[in-house]
Amino acid sequence: MEKLDYDLLSIPEFPVGLEWRAQELIEFINGRSETSSLLGIWGMGGSGKTTLAKVIYNQIGKGFTRRNFIETNNRGCIDLQEKLLSDVLKTRVKIHSIAMGISLIENRLYGEKVLIVLDDVTEFKQLKALFGNRKWFGEGSVIIISTRDVRLLKLLKVDYVYTMEEMDENESLELFSWHAFGKAKPSEDFNELARNVVAYCGGLPLALEVLGSYLIERTKKEWESVLSKLETIPDDRVQRILRISFEGLRNDMEKDIFLDVCCFFIGKDRGYVTEILNGCGLCADIGITILIERSLIKVERNNKLGMHPLLRELGREIIRESSRKEPGKRSRLWLNEDAVKVLTENTGTEAVEGLALTLHLTSRDCFEAYAFKGMKRLRLLQLDHVKLSGDYGYLSKHLRWVCWHGFPSKYIPNNFSLKDVIAIDLRHSNIRIVWKQPQVLGWLKMINLSHSKYLIETPDFSKLPNLEKLVLKDCPSLCKVHQSIGDLHNLLLINLKDCISLSNLPIEIYKLKSVRTLILSGCSKIDKLEEDIAQMESLTTLLADNTAVKQVPFSIVSSKSIGYISLCGFEGLARNVFPSIIQSWMSPTMNPLLYISLFSGTSCSLVSMNTQNNTLGELVPILRRLPDLRSVLVQCETEFQLSKHVKTIMVEDVVNFTELGISRHHLRSSLIGVGSYKEFFDILSDRISEGLKTNEACEVLLPGDNDPYWLAHTGEGHSVYFTVPEDCSMKGMALCIVYLSNPEITATESLTSILIANYTKRTLQIHKQDTVISFNDEDWQEIISHLGGGDNVEIFVTFGHHLVVKKTAVYLMYGESNDIEIEPPQCESDDVEIETRPCESNGLESKPKHGESKDIGIVSTNCESNDIKIEPKPCESNVLEKKSDDPKPNGNAFTRLLKKFAMCDWNLEENGEKRTKGE
Repeated sequence: MEKLDYDLLSIPEFPVGLEWRAQELIEFINGRSETSSLLGIWGMGGSGKTTLAKVIYNQIGKGFTRRNFIETNNRGCIDLQEKLLSDVLKTRVKIHSIAMGISLIENRLYGEKVLIVLDDVTEFKQLKALFGNRKWFGEGSVIIISTRDVRLLKLLKVDYVYTMEEMDENESLELFSWHAFGKAKPSEDFNELARNVVAYCGGLPLALEVLGSYLIERTKKEWESVLSKLETIPDDRVQRILRISFEGLRNDMEKDIFLDVCCFFIGKDRGYVTEILNGCGLCADIGITILIERSLIKVERNNKLGMHPLLRELGREIIRESSRKEPGKRSRLWLNEDAVKVLTENTGTEAVEGLALTLHLTSRDCFEAYAFKGMKRLRLLQLDHVKLSGDYGYLSKHLRWVCWHGFPSKYIPNNFSLKDVIAIDLRHSNIRIVWKQPQVLGWLKMINLSHSKYLIETPDFSKLPNLEKLVLKDCPSLCKVHQSIGDLHNLLLINLKDCISLSNLPIEIYKLKSVRTLILSGCSKIDKLEEDIAQMESLTTLLADNTAVKQVPFSIVSSKSIGYISLCGFEGLARNVFPSIIQSWMSPTMNPLLYISLFSGTSCSLVSMNTQNNTLGELVPILRRLPDLRSVLVQCETEFQLSKHVKTIMVEDVVNFTELGISRHHLRSSLIGVGSYKEFFDILSDRISEGLKTNEACEVLLPGDNDPYWLAHTGEGHSVYFTVPEDCSMKGMALCIVYLSNPEITATESLTSILIANYTKRTLQIHKQDTVISFNDEDWQEIISHLGGGDNVEIFVTFGHHLVVKKTAVYLMYGESNDIEIEPPQCESDDVEIETRPCESNGLESKPKHGESKDIGIVSTNCESNDIKIEPKPCESNVLEKKSDDPKPNGNAFTRLLKKFAMCDWNLEENGEKRTKGE
């Protein structure tokens, strides 16, 4: 038999669940073979930390010539240093001081590849004495530390912390069965009893092993007896191990927090418990953190405090030890039988700091308030569905927590002293009014009167200056909230959910700048939220679904604090919901422009809106205030109204600019394509380009009079007027603008918007510059859907400073593009320039390939270059000009269009003669 070159550590006979846990850590170690690894194993006592460390040591130890497994066992730092050096160096080493030990470890082990396991560390100074600097050890070194205190690992900055979770039910049953039955599964007739023991152990390996070994070969009756005993007297062998953690707490304050939690606050919100215990002077913020770090309590789902069942029993056993036979002399009473005994026999003493008694809702038991006379130090009181008669003045004057579900009285008696109370929880009470007279409760932070079906009004809040949470959920008779709620300057939460009789809120509630959460869901009679809600500058959550509110206040959208909202059928994160809310305002019966200033500057992403209004002069400011608003459609009542307001917009937004100082050489042309008929746009672009190449005279570069592929209309200045042909499908539209400007200014840099006024339908479309540059199919369909045959339409283009529009033309594109021949235009001047710039948005090159889905953009031209490209997005501006006299459409071009494509079935008159299709 081959002799092992190192000694294996002893591990349990039945290592259930250890292999996969060990492999997880070993894989991490193998991934760091070129550097040192510093690992921590953290968990409560009896969770298997030491066993896991031994398994890992056995599996990887063969790869290390210098290795050591050290059990601290409350050893001093010098003792630990001597143990480490003696075992690793295989020679006895004597150390006289911690500093000497640190120096020897650094010098003797420098650069060495070592495996060191330090088990059950309790103090950071132990770690500093042994592993002050990982640079002391060579590449591939592995250091493993097991502890009940995770903070030690954080201070040491270990590479990885492995948390020892409880064993699951299957692992627990298997481990217990090996110890109780010598096999992996329990005997069939003991199956239920075995599962009960496993449930009691809570996945703690130590308890499973101890109880399994104790119950082996015992009868069913003995099993039942043991289980019954465990409910009141935990197994001392398990308790001894667990008690080490409790005894290791540094002061009585931490111990008191542990005992309070294990008796009264398991399953309660961490923040709630922290407030109450802080009120008791226990510094719970840091205290609870320390208990978590030491594996004595844990924070579970929804921030609730939890504790292993055996640790809970440990705490309660510690309390019982103070007075086994007289519960009235214990610090805390949590068992009903003990509490009933004390209250019935009037044996409570000053030792009692906390008492919990929970009776059935139908219980008829009634106790005398006098029974509390001796409990003068009582600070935590829980009486669920308990009837108490007599003078409430006998209750402690130092209560910090009052939890009395089903409070029996119609009001809280004035002699019930609550002057020091932090939290009042009177859910399911019979209260009609809270107090007959206002109470001075300077410490009160939380009050919960939920499900109090007779409560008709809230208390007067004027003397509750520090109240932070007001919870009145499901109070069906509540019809009034006292106006003094406006005095609560520290209030964070208001919960009035399902208060079905509440029809309005006091205006003072909207002035609360501290409130973060407002819950009105289910308040079916509340039909309005005031615009003043914008004053609640800290409001992050608003829940008001299932109310009678029909309209979201406009001011809500201006809120920079709201993160979540549920109102009027809208629910979700504000950034996702606000655009839909705004869109809901845009109905024909509403005028959102009156409220647009309320949400200007917010981060909403409204893209388009439709509205009916009489103040069109406000539209351009809207386009500026909402950067993502691309298009507006306005429905006017009359054609006169439409014309009047278009004129108003033009007058307000046109910047006066003369032609003085602008050379004729700076006459330019800009082509804007709208729609999906790209081939005609190509033709038009090429016609302009070809005309420039010939250097022929041309004043305005408006080809189209001799082309059969579009119907051309021209106008002077900023606008062009035309009538949409009957019974003919429009494929696209192109605008050509001829303008004067300085050399550095281009049309697309100054373009503000395009206005399309339909005098027949009395509609006005306004499209911002970025929309114009990158019209997509959706934009095009939106435009064309509002243009019908016979409609009288005028298109306006608006520009910014330092640009004069000379002419505007529109080309209505029809038919197919097969067999297209490009004819050069006739130019009359060589003074027109062509300017080219690249486009930064979603434009296209001037000649896209057939079938490409690129959006048509804007083309600008001058005579010094023949390249045609899309221009960049212009800066925002607001220039509009008054339209000129209405030009007439070119009939000859229209006639040629009919002849070539035979698309439309209508009659024409040319030169006074009536002609029909096909003639």
